Amino acid sequence: MQWAEAFETTGETPSGGPGGAPCSTKPDEPAADAMVQPALESLNEPLLRRLLRELGEEASAHRFEVAPNPCVGAAVLSRGEVVAKGVHRFWGGPHAEREALAAAEASGVPREDWDTLVVTLEPCCSTGKTGPCVEAILDAGIGEVVVGELDPDPRHRGKGLELLREAGVNVHLLPGAAALAEVSPHFLVWNLPDRYRRPRPWTIAKWAQTRTGQLSPPEDVGGGRWITSSASLNEVQVLRGRVDAILTGVGTVLEDDPRLTVRVPGDLSRAPRRVVMDSMLRTPPTARLFDAPGDGEAAGPVTILTLAGMDAPRARALREAGAEIVGLHTGEHGRVALRDVHTWMWEAGIRRVLLESGPTLLQRHFDAEFVDQLRVYTGAVNGGRGPSMAEALRGVTWHGRLDREQGEDAVLEAFTN
Repeated sequence: MQWAEAFETTGETPSGGPGGAPCSTKPDEPAADAMVQPALESLNEPLLRRLLRELGEEASAHRFEVAPNPCVGAAVLSRGEVVAKGVHRFWGGPHAEREALAAAEASGVPREDWDTLVVTLEPCCSTGKTGPCVEAILDAGIGEVVVGELDPDPRHRGKGLELLREAGVNVHLLPGAAALAEVSPHFLVWNLPDRYRRPRPWTIAKWAQTRTGQLSPPEDVGGGRWITSSASLNEVQVLRGRVDAILTGVGTVLEDDPRLTVRVPGDLSRAPRRVVMDSMLRTPPTARLFDAPGDGEAAGPVTILTLAGMDAPRARALREAGAEIVGLHTGEHGRVALRDVHTWMWEAGIRRVLLESGPTLLQRHFDAEFVDQLRVYTGAVNGGRGPSMAEALRGVTWHGRLDREQGEDAVLEAFTN
């Protein structure tokens, strides 16, 4: 679609502001919304709203890969025509603005002809897993920015736009054109006041099950261990490379002796921390968690969360095997308190965690309402052993549900909060 009619034919191109301006935030001084220019003097508002809606829809398709980050879409325009688009595709990856600017660079349209950036959400002005998008916009010399929504985080709300305006960029806000409640409702959950008061990582519960709901296959199928196809197993490796930690329980360690590593096609440069909940330090020092990674494999550090003051010789043996031992408070049934586990992960810098465990630990997370997102693989296997998660799922309210296929398997993805 061409967007030339979104601009009046004034014969002028907005001048770009200076690049390289530093970005900073002052959490105790929220920016005033009055700093944003709501009027569109030279732009056709209905058509820009339509573009923002399209960008929001394209970005929302990646919601399960980017959460808890927002789904964001952006477009670079030149004299009313779309030069390039970009979306935020996965956690830790480039933001939509940088994707759009990179695509514009490859388009062959000279940089001096880029006059407008349209983005569904206020550009970030702080450094996280990527650099501030405000700086990238200023470096590109773009003189006009049209934004669909302000950042809902009160610590940053309006600050990115304020910095752009201070650098000479004309900023326009079109609220409702790509509403967060429609494009990124999970991001609004991530920014609820309770998540500020008692922060915890975004938790993705992942498991594989048979057609009848069991988490373990019949003993004569997949070596009594594997339910899903190789295509699904490869997809899980990609997911592991896009989280900060993998959380499991000692029961899974004793039953399956997993590696919890990242293997190709996952991102070997981002092996997550492996966290084991083990109240009584039953993890064997000979567990495969402590084996050195092989070719095409990457392993993050191992942390065992146990009850404070647990058996010193066991702790020493596990430390010698390579584990970090962390003592936490006692919770329900004499086990490590789940809230303390998530508080510790947050304080350790973990923001996105993959819960790969058996039904007991999964159920504890559901009961505590600590599951934010689901990914359930149902393999082409009948029957099976052990309990299912059917009862837990019966009490869950799903949002943004996606049903798809991966190889021979059915995959369910959804948000649960």
